Amino acid sequence: MFTDPSFWVGLAFVLVVGFLATPIMRSVSGSLDARADKIRSQIEEARKLREEAQALLAEYQRKQRDALSEAESIVAQAKEEASRMRAQAETDLEQSIERRKAQALDRIAQSEAQAIASVRNTAVDVAVAAAEKLITDQMTGHRQAALVDQSIKDLADRLN
Repeated sequence: MFTDPSFWVGLAFVLVVGFLATPIMRSVSGSLDARADKIRSQIEEARKLREEAQALLAEYQRKQRDALSEAESIVAQAKEEASRMRAQAETDLEQSIERRKAQALDRIAQSEAQAIASVRNTAVDVAVAAAEKLITDQMTGHRQAALVDQSIKDLADRLN
């Protein structure tokens, strides 16, 4: 077997392949390890990016909830303010109506007083005119002289 050349060729072949296979295996193994490390780092980076994306999503969802609650708060305040303003406007309107009603009643009272005064003045004028006409119709010359004499006598008593 040691003398057989095929044995030595086979042994040489196995040794050459063994010597060549070791660096090739190391190279392939190193390449595979490098690729596995690269894939691990990419997976780790993808995991970190996913976590960051989830964190951003959670933050934006929180901001959205905050914005919605703030919007609801603003709407509630606006409704409350509108309600308050409506109540104030109703109160102001009622006060204005009361003021105008009072003014109208005052004007009516003034007009009534003016009308009564006008009627009284007219009644006095008519009464004076009627009395004057009655006196001039019933006064005769003799009666006028008697009335003048009586007034003169009364004047002396009044002056003392």
